[in-house]
Formats: sequence, structure tokens, C-alpha cells
Amino acid sequence: MDRRTVYVLMMLWAMAHLSSPGQGLRTVRRTTGGRKGSAGLTVQDANGVPLRRSKRGWMWNQFFLLEEYTGTDMQYVGKLHSDSDRGDGSVKYVLTGEGAGTLFKIDEKSGDIHATKRLDREEKAYYILHAKAVNRFTNEALEGESEFIIKIHDINDNEPRFTKDPYIATVPEMSDIGTSVIQVTATDADDATYGNSARVVYSILEGQPYFSVDPETGLIKTALPGMDREVKENYQVVIQAKDMAGQMGGLSGTTTVSIVLSDVNDNPPRFTKTLYEFRVPESIELGSTVGVIRAMDADIGQNAEMDYRIIGSDGPGMFDITTNRSTQDGMIVLRKPLDFERKRQYSLRIQVENVHINPRFYSVGPFRDEATIKIIVEDVDEPPVFERASYIMEVKEDAARNTVIGSVSASDPDDKNSLVRYSIDRRTDMDRVFNIHAGNGSVFILRELDREENAWHNISVIATEFNNPRQISRVPIYIRVLDVNDNAPTFATNYETFVCENAKANQRIQTVSATDPDEPLGGHRFFFTLAQEAAGKANFSVRDNKDNTAWILTRRNNYNSLQKSIYHVPVVISDGEFPMQSSTNTLTIRVCTCDREGNMKLCNAEALTARAGLSTGALVAILLCVIILLMIVVLFAALRRQRKKEPLIISKEDVRDNVVSYNDEGGGEEDTQAFDIGTLRNPEAIEESKQRRDIVPEAFYPPVRRPVLPPSRDNNGDVRDFINQRLQENDSDPTAPPYDSLATYAYEGNGSVAESLSSLESVTTEGDQDYNYLSEWGPRFKKLADMYGGDDSDRDS
Repeated sequence: MDRRTVYVLMMLWAMAHLSSPGQGLRTVRRTTGGRKGSAGLTVQDANGVPLRRSKRGWMWNQFFLLEEYTGTDMQYVGKLHSDSDRGDGSVKYVLTGEGAGTLFKIDEKSGDIHATKRLDREEKAYYILHAKAVNRFTNEALEGESEFIIKIHDINDNEPRFTKDPYIATVPEMSDIGTSVIQVTATDADDATYGNSARVVYSILEGQPYFSVDPETGLIKTALPGMDREVKENYQVVIQAKDMAGQMGGLSGTTTVSIVLSDVNDNPPRFTKTLYEFRVPESIELGSTVGVIRAMDADIGQNAEMDYRIIGSDGPGMFDITTNRSTQDGMIVLRKPLDFERKRQYSLRIQVENVHINPRFYSVGPFRDEATIKIIVEDVDEPPVFERASYIMEVKEDAARNTVIGSVSASDPDDKNSLVRYSIDRRTDMDRVFNIHAGNGSVFILRELDREENAWHNISVIATEFNNPRQISRVPIYIRVLDVNDNAPTFATNYETFVCENAKANQRIQTVSATDPDEPLGGHRFFFTLAQEAAGKANFSVRDNKDNTAWILTRRNNYNSLQKSIYHVPVVISDGEFPMQSSTNTLTIRVCTCDREGNMKLCNAEALTARAGLSTGALVAILLCVIILLMIVVLFAALRRQRKKEPLIISKEDVRDNVVSYNDEGGGEEDTQAFDIGTLRNPEAIEESKQRRDIVPEAFYPPVRRPVLPPSRDNNGDVRDFINQRLQENDSDPTAPPYDSLATYAYEGNGSVAESLSSLESVTTEGDQDYNYLSEWGPRFKKLADMYGGDDSDRDS
């Protein structure tokens, strides 16, 4: 039956109900002459007029309207009628309330109500409206306002809908039949109180025979025993919900339920092999992994967690096994060093067992397994091994060079037993105090030792294989230097001793003690005596107290600082060891003025100088140093003042008398006198009073007069005079540099037979000249003599 047929049937049913007795419209009009009180009195208004109450004369039962009307005309709802309506058109019906004027319209003359739109019960199940009848002309209410309900009759127009799509659920594997998995729920928007439109029935479309569903509650349960996750883990179940109690013509909806079988520990761990074999070099470090094994478990998560342990071994304590929780691997770890020469193979018995065991599956079998592991040790070329981890040697500090103080021994642990070569790591013996015999390992000294400087020496010896120099090992050697009595005792400190001028004989003025860097086994024992050379004329005596101290005593009364202010007392200190060592220590005693209690008041200057440790010569030397320092400072200041004068050469372009740079605007200008060019033509015409313009004149320094040399027999006197004049000018120049310099001048001299070769002052007219003198100048001028010499007849020919 389709939805249109159902709709027609519902319409017929509603019409039958509306036309039945008690369901149609009734018009009732009842009036009363007045209202009496409880005592039978007539109720009056304020003016005393009896009140008349007109009881409502029209009422309606609720109207019913089918939802989802598909007709072309407006759907008729019902009719309103009042007893006051005489049919003359004077009554007007008014409709107000929910949907009035939009969803519902009323014919104000006839009172017929129609629905203008198709209504959906699921959106709104009923509407509350109000109606009244009024006089069309006076608009006075003929009846009181009445309320009525239009109820929407439901039809089965909504299919059931599930609250989720898809559903996701889990159930443990190997669950018993009937184990609840998940409950699905579908809702139907139709009216559940009317008919079976909203009555839903559940059924399973896909998922048999593994699961079933309760038709009333939608609870999904397991339907097959022994479902194994390791065989199949995921299931897709399709559930249908159908209304109309599952009858034919009902609407339906479906959903998918994704069911996953969760893991339980129903599988024991199993080794893939019964025998595992690993090869390990003997040089592997402790704590390293020797091998990795893994047992297989079909379960996952914590159900696959397992523990490994060693249940048997032919090398107790050599190995251990731990479990890697992230991978569930068994890791075999080395706990003791391997030695190929001692043992070349080990055998272990390993057991694996699940950590979390489910008692429900004890019957499946033991949840453990066993395997054998064979570990083969491989030979490695190992470095030499010393007999000891460290060596301690002793040597006396007075031992001679090349004295052997001990020996070390190392051997090759390998089967080939290679020879070993010894050497000292020089980084531990930078001073090269020790050495070792390369073949037998004997350690000997190369330098004298001093226990007081270094009581211990820590060195390292290196052992190297001859066949493989890269194989080396080291061992520390601690060398103790034994004490020998080779140091003489001395005063324990620098004593500042004084004696009062009014001192008495045998008066103690100082207590002295001694120190010795040696360390005898029985402790120090010092002896104090006065030096033999001072015993006869001594002013003081030394008394040994037998406790490593001594007193310095006066031997006479009264000491005069004016006669002698300082005494030097030689004290001999000896030790009691063998060989005995002694030294003479001088005690300086100052003579001072004291009060009656023996407190020092004043010492003379010489004594104070001596106390300071400075002699007269030292003071003089210090004074001379101060004077020299002051002279250096003064000289430095003078040099700095001299440097402030104008330099001789101002710039690179200044080359003194050779070149002068100036701006010449033409003849007649006064600024052309920066340099007199006539000096080059004739040095005798130079002006003595003319000042140079290229330097600052210095009139405070008188010129230095040099003695004029007598003229020579040759013809170079004018050149000498010119040079002397230039020398005087340079000597009197205060800006001349304090170093030797070279000055050149373009002057050829006077009195030359050939005259000047310069074009300056040359005659402009040619005249007769005699060049016969060129033949007298020697062979260098022979060519010129041949060209210009001779008479005119020769030249004409």
C-alpha cells in the first residue's frame, strides 16, 4: 500500500468521525433573567438595575485536520455558527489566534474555516484559535469570544532515523554467545500515541551469523562462539529499523555498526627457532649487546608482552638478558670480559613467558617457550697486558744516574705471543728524568733527583707489540723519592735582635730555632753552638736548650752604641742525621737605648739602616739612579721643544736651491724675487743682505764664520769661495736638519779657459774665436781640436 492510498484512508476515517453524533457543530443559546446570590437575591448594578447575564450560546468541539494534504483546493476544516445568526447577513465571524489569516481563513459571513497550506504535524501538532461573532454594522459582540483547537491528524510520513551512523563498537574475541556488543536506537518523528506510525522494530540485514539484534531494544549481541581476532578482526553489521511495527507498508531506515574484536591473551609466545647462534669478538666492551632474539606472539598490546630469562648457562654470570618493552625483543648483554684464549664458546638456555596471563585460557597450553643460544667467541689481536694494574717504585734522592729503580712486565695475550717493546710516555715525563729499557722493562733515572723539589713522580709506561705497533697498552708508575740528609739546617726566620746599652751579663736577648727541608724518620734534632772563630772574642754566647732551640746570652755588662752599634754573632746549627749537615748562620744584634724595663727606645741611624738591609753604597747607587732619571726627563723635554721648529723641507716639492716653485705673473712683479737667478750666472754679484723668502728668517742665530782658505794655484778659487759661502749659510740656518745632507749647485765656476757652457749670458753675435787651446786639453778633446782648431786656410780647404 503506497503513501497516497494511506492518505485517502485517513481522510475517510476523519470524515466519518467528524460526521458522527457529538462531533459536529451544535448551536446552543441559553439566557437567564439575572444572577442571584447564594441567598437567592438578585444581583444589581450601581443604579439598582438588576443584572442580566447572557450565557454563551455557541461552542465547538476541537477540529481535526489531516497533515500533508495533497489536494488542489483548500482543505476544509469546519464551520462556525451562532444562534444569533438569522441568515440576514448581519452577523460577522472573526477568527484570531495561531495561524489565523495565514494558515487558516474563515468566511466572515458563513463561518466556514479552510486551511490555506499543507500542514506538517511534526512541525506543529495543533493550533489554538479564538472566534467571536459581532454585528456587522455596529461591530458589537453578539457572542463572547470562544477558544477552540485544530488538531493535526498524523499520517506515517517519517521513516525511522538512527541517532548515529555509523556506530563503532568493540567486543572481546572468543566471547560467549549472547555477549552484548552495543545498543542502537532509531527515532520516528510520527505520533507515537496514535496508531503504529512511530512503533519501530529492529532487524539485522548484514552480519549473520556472527551477530544478532533484539527487535524491540536494538541491542546487538554475539551469535557465534569462538570468534578469533587473529582470524578476523573487523566486522560490518547493517541494522534496519522499520515503523508500523514492522508491518508491510511501513517506512524504514538503516545504519552500519563497525565491530572490532579486541584482543585477549589466548596465544602463547613461541620462538621461531630452537637454536640461535651468535659470533662475538673477544674485544667487545662490557654492557654491549651480544645478540637479539624474539619470540612470536599472535596477540597484541599487553597481551603480547613477554619476559626473557636465562635458565641455564655454562658461563655463570657471563651474560644477562633483558626485554625491550617497545619491541618485545630479548637482548643478550655481556657482563664479564671475554677471552678467546680461555674459553671460545658459551651455551645458554633461554625461556620466554607472557607477562599477563588470562586464567580463562590456561587450558590452551603453557604460555612459555624455550630455546638454546650458542655464543662463539672470535679471536682479536689484543694489546699487551701488564702483570699489574699499577706499579710503585722507590729511589733515594742521591741515587746516581742510570740507577735501575724497578721494572715492569707485559705480555701478548694472543696465541702468537708477540714480543713487547717498552717506552715512557713523555707527556708524563716532560723533563726526561726517567727512561726504560725497551726490551726488559727496567726503569732507570737520567737526572739527579731532589726529594725536596718533587717527592713523587707519576709516569706512564707504554707497551707495544713488535708485530703490530698499533696494539699498545699503558700502565701508571708511581715513583717515590726517599729522603737523604743533604740539607743543612738554618734559622727558622729572620730574627731582629737588639741588646740594651744597660744590659747585664748572661742576660737572654733572643731565642732562636732552626728548620730543615729534610724529613728524618725519627724527627729533627738540632745542635746550636757559637762559631769557633768567634768564641775567643765573643761579646755574646749561645746556649743549646736540647729542644731544637737555643738562647743568645750577653757575656758582659753595658754596651755602647757610639762605640759599636751592630754585632754579628755566627751561630753554627747541626743536625743529628747521617751524614751530619751543618751551617753557620749570622745573627745581627743592634745596640739600642732602653728604659729600665728593657724596652727599646732609640737606635742609631746606622743600626736603622742595617735593619732596613741597605748599606751606604746601596743608598749612593739609588741616589745616582734618581739623578740619571731626572737628566733623561730633561733631555726628553728639550728634544720635544726642538721638534716644534719648522722643518727644513716642508713638502716633497721643496729641493732647496735647485728648484723653487712660485707663481710668476710676468716681468716687473715684485714676487719674482723669491730666488735670484743671477747667482747662478755670477756668484760675486750675490746680495749679502737679501733674505730668502722660502723660509722663516732667524736673526737670533749669528752666522758661523769659517776660516777662508788661501787661494790655490789652480783656477778653482771661485768655486771654493762659492762653496764656502754656501756652507756658511747652511751652518747659520737654524732650521737645518740634525743630520748630514747633500746640497747641489748649478755653478760651473769662473776663470775657465772654455768659459761657461751654459747658454745664459751667451753672446748673441758670432765672432772670431781661437780654438787652438783645445789641442792642449788632452786626447778627450782631440776631436774638437781637429774640428775647430787650426787656421782659416785649413778650414777653407
